[in-house]
Amino acid sequence: MQPERMDSAARTTWRVAVIGGGLAGLAAANRLRELCAEKARPLDLILFDAGSRLGGVVETRHVAGYRVELGGDSFITNKPWAVDLCRRLEIEERLIPTDARYRRSLVLRRGRPLPVPDEFQLLSPVSIGAVLRSPIFSWPGKLRMALECVLPRGKVETDESLGHFVRRRFGREALERLIQPLVGGIYTSDPEKLSLRATMPRFLEMERQHGSLIRALRRQKESGGGEDGASGARYGLFATLAGGVSELVDALASRLSKGTDIRLGTEVVRVAPEGDRRGFLLEFADGSQDAFDAVVVALPAYRAAALISGFAQQAAALLNRIEYASTAIVASGHKLADIRDPLEAFGLVVPAVEKRRILAVSFASRKFPGRAPEGSVQLRTFVGGAMQPEYLERSDAEIAALVRAELESIFGVTWKPDFTIVARWMRSMPQYHVGHLDLVAAIERELAGFHNLALAGNACRGVGIPDVIHSGELAAERVFVSS
Repeated sequence: MQPERMDSAARTTWRVAVIGGGLAGLAAANRLRELCAEKARPLDLILFDAGSRLGGVVETRHVAGYRVELGGDSFITNKPWAVDLCRRLEIEERLIPTDARYRRSLVLRRGRPLPVPDEFQLLSPVSIGAVLRSPIFSWPGKLRMALECVLPRGKVETDESLGHFVRRRFGREALERLIQPLVGGIYTSDPEKLSLRATMPRFLEMERQHGSLIRALRRQKESGGGEDGASGARYGLFATLAGGVSELVDALASRLSKGTDIRLGTEVVRVAPEGDRRGFLLEFADGSQDAFDAVVVALPAYRAAALISGFAQQAAALLNRIEYASTAIVASGHKLADIRDPLEAFGLVVPAVEKRRILAVSFASRKFPGRAPEGSVQLRTFVGGAMQPEYLERSDAEIAALVRAELESIFGVTWKPDFTIVARWMRSMPQYHVGHLDLVAAIERELAGFHNLALAGNACRGVGIPDVIHSGELAAERVFVSS
């Protein structure tokens, strides 16, 4: 393939490349199509992905009568971008909520699964009463948490780690026994490194406005702005698609198939600006090249850095400072009769102080219908993350064996699974360490002069499915407006 050398200003058709076929890249490509259709602008759009399928870390499989998610299984709905995209793709009616019968979480305490206190919202309870009744904490730990209502506002002016913030407001026991595993279930991170400002700024705002998180959440509930009463991760706000998250990928792929050139198995190894900065030249693994007016790079930070390092060395160096964690998900299907515990919750989180070999277990078929046959349950067990990376060095068989041992010990699972799948997601979860937003701002400043280049993905401003979709759509709008 030879590069198109026509000057970009002379082209009648706008030529755009999207690099990466995960949700961010697909959302960017779809938004580019929408914008050009609105303005009746001719578009030549090519999406490149080095892999053999679209979707990135999203993958839904059908195995032995189970619907199995090997990546993210749902998304929060109070961030509007995923729901809005489903509406525009005309699949909104396929959205399903979580099962209200099981809307609670469990946490491991001395080897026993115990319920998370009612209305506990990740970093704070709505009221201290449920905490005082909980066997998760010692009495000194409960009293320390109760003091949060009368503690003064913090005077920390720089970015603060989540661990420091929680100890300052609620004490060490609250962090170790509950908040660390709850947050770890989202970010697979070390709370001593995790930036609160980059991940959960609403709690900083609560402290600033009300002086106390408990008082802020109580007032929010009294004014009608509270959650649904579920414990843990606000499960009432989560939804998925009846056919699995891959249904969203399939809908995007179907929409894009009409007029977009999708090239799988095509690795881009370098992006370079053309001499007048009006366009970019892409170089591929086979040595060929092609020219484009604009480029959206929807890849992990370290892969984006490798592509742009030839012309944006400082931006590439900054992107390489974003660390990543790796995780394995062991999905397994079981007859309920083979499990001692009734599993009447959405899942279990495991504190690091418990010294176990797993991070969490999601009871996938308790969260959403259609995930397991009648009389069966699907479990998704998480291993690795930033705090236990050594387990990802083990073989699939070894990881499955340690999960078996943990599930037998905690839930009394008689190991006669209908299926077992080990899915590894290497360097897939960016770590939003203290100073992350300053780092992102520096990256954006370095790339500000390249108006027809935009980055997308989960590396900068949010790791959830809605955030990733939003990043792709913002990247599309940036290059569209600048062209």
